[in-house]
Amino acid sequence: MRPRKQVRRPVLKLLGLAGVAGVAATGAVLARNERQRRAYTPDDVRSRLHERHAALAAVPDPEPEPGPGAPARGPRALLRRLTRRRAAAPDPRP
Repeated sequence: MRPRKQVRRPVLKLLGLAGVAGVAATGAVLARNERQRRAYTPDDVRSRLHERHAALAAVPDPEPEPGPGAPARGPRALLRRLTRRRAAAPDPRP
């Protein structure tokens, strides 16, 4: 039987090499994406921005926030409504 330290060392070396390979691969992907991004001409960038603006302009605006008189929604508002103290009712006895 081999001692435990001798078994652990190759495993750690393999993990280290895998980490280095992962960092190198990530760097290569980022460099490729950067090259593709810089390959655009100013006219290409402008046309893409116009397309994105047109797509966003077609999306309707969200509904406005409820005014101060409208009941609030959501879990916190529900909790406030349920735990709110009610005004004491007048005593019905004469």
